[in-house]
Formats: sequence, C-alpha cells, structure tokens
Amino acid sequence: MAALQEYKCPCCGGALEFNSGVQKMKCPFCDSEFEMDALQAYDETLQNEGTDDYTWDTTPGSEWGAGEAESMRSYVCKSCGGEIIGDANTAATSCPYCGNPIVMMGQFSGTLKPDYVIPFKLDKEAAKKKFAAHLKGKKLLPKAFTQGNHIDEIKGIYVPYWLFDTDVDANIRYKCTKDQVWEDSRFRYKRTDFFSVSRAGNIGFDKVPVDGSSKMDDTLMESLEPYNFNEAVAFQTAFLAGYVADKYDVDAEASIGRANERVKRATEDAFRKTVQGYNGVNVENSAIRLSNGVAKYALYPVWLLNTTWNGQKFVFAMNGQTGKFVGNLPMDKGLYKQYLFKAAGIAALVAFAVEALVYFIM
Repeated sequence: MAALQEYKCPCCGGALEFNSGVQKMKCPFCDSEFEMDALQAYDETLQNEGTDDYTWDTTPGSEWGAGEAESMRSYVCKSCGGEIIGDANTAATSCPYCGNPIVMMGQFSGTLKPDYVIPFKLDKEAAKKKFAAHLKGKKLLPKAFTQGNHIDEIKGIYVPYWLFDTDVDANIRYKCTKDQVWEDSRFRYKRTDFFSVSRAGNIGFDKVPVDGSSKMDDTLMESLEPYNFNEAVAFQTAFLAGYVADKYDVDAEASIGRANERVKRATEDAFRKTVQGYNGVNVENSAIRLSNGVAKYALYPVWLLNTTWNGQKFVFAMNGQTGKFVGNLPMDKGLYKQYLFKAAGIAALVAFAVEALVYFIM
C-alpha cells in the first residue's frame, strides 16, 4: 500500500488537510487555503531545489624572488604576538594593535609575496583631521573625552587581504506577503496573502575582500570599505618604506568561509531587488553554486589610531586611500538619561496636544 504524501503549510509549516467545504487544501492551524494545482507546483519546486556548492581555487600565489626579501625585516610583539614586516630602515617601533614595543626578530621569510598593493594616498595629518571631525557633533560624547583626549599612537599599516573572484549560478526562493487592511464601524480587518517567488540567474563577483589578519576586527575592516581597486598596482617592496605591513596569519583556505558568507548574502540581496510589489520578502531557500573561483593576495592601506580614556583603549581606523573613518566612541550615561527624559517629555507633550485637540473638536 502506497504511503500518502503529507503536504506542509508554506505559511506556518503545519500539516495541510483537504477541506470539502471550500474544495481546497486548508491549514487547521493558521486557516490558510491553497489550490491543489498551486500546491502541487510548489511541492515540485521544493523537490527540484539544489544545494550550495562552494568551490575555490586557492593555489598559493608567487614566492619571493631572489633578493626581494633581503631588505625586509620581521618584527614581533611580545605582548599580543602580532607580527609585522617592514624594510631594513624601520627603527624600533610600537605595535599598531596594542601599543606595546616590538622588537626586530631578523630576516623576513615564510610568507607569500602579495599580488597587489593599494598605496597610501592620505598621510598622518589627514588621519588626525579625520579623527577630530569624527568627534564633532556627537551630543552624547563625554566632554572630557573631547577636551582631554590625546592620541597615543597613529600607525600606517598595510593590512593583508584575500581577494576572491567568482561566478555564481543561483536559484533562490522567497516567501512574499501582501497585506490588505480595511475596517467597518465595528472592526479593523487585515488579510495577508502568501506567495512563493523564485529567481534564477548568474552573477559575477570581483575582488571580494576578506582580511587575512586575526588581529584585525573583521567588522571594523569591512566598515572601511569600499576600496578603489582600479588604483591597485603590482606589489613592490618600495611601497613599505615609511610603513609597516601585517604578516597574514589567516590563509586563503581559512578565509573561504567568510568569503562564502559575503557572496551568498550579496547574491540574495541582488536577486531580492527584482522581487517587487510585496509588503514582505524573505529568503526561504537558496542554492548558490560557484565556478571559476580564485583568490589573490593584496595589501590595503589603513591608518590605525589608538587612544586611552578612563582606563579603556579605543581603536579607530581610517581607509588610507579614501579617508573613510570608523571607530566606536564612549557615551556619557548622564547625558543619555537626560536625552531619554527629554524624548519622553516631548512624546507626552505631543500625546497631550492630540488629546486636547480631540476634546475641543468633540
């Protein structure tokens, strides 16, 4: 005896039943109704959906040529373990991550040669001005932070990035809703219709960046984007003069997970823009398949600013190419409470004004 197929409600996931009164499949839990043909087509769509396929070519890049690494030195921070590289003329300096002194460890070796570098376009003075501008207009910022704050350290550093290129073939299904609202003298009604909308197509991605340093906060680094890759050039050690470069400690293979997340999210968002005319659009299933996926190694310019206030360290960063500035600031709790009190007072005043207006109209 053949087993009966059970249909799940696309709206709430409950088991559907055939309702003889309406001659449709009906959900006993949310009362949604479905035509038999539409439900069968939906079931066929579910059975034919594929799965994600993320395949990348992470073959290592070029090695250092004869004599290229001889003018470079490796430095390590005894406090946080951060390792950076610089040229032979780099004097004793401090760690761009924690501010503690770093010591020269000797001849640089053991790292792949970067394929590209985006040279610094903005200098230290520009970073200082951006920091000052970043503080302006922040009403909840403690005055003592603005008046007594000083920058402990400003460092220009080349951050290692893995750049991922890939072509994407995607099938994405969205659950969409349309709402209708009406009312009579007694009640207010709302009807929600559910739709299953599918999109399929191809999209390409170039130079999806993932930072290759575990010491750099991924969210902070992504906040500095975008970089203009058109200004990237083939790497030369001369670009390190006056700066330091972080030695990557997260290789391309280990960066694939974050690259997949960014590609998947960007693909779903791009396809979602073609689904219009609905009140709600949510991804219900997506199948992302990659092809021609390759990773390259690049250095991107970043100014790091470290400052200390009330025993806390604050780290700010500026895109050394575009000048985009990011970083969290402390908040004055007293000013925040005053702000909430004022906001509550304004809301109460508006409510009182509306109530008075209704009173006078009546």
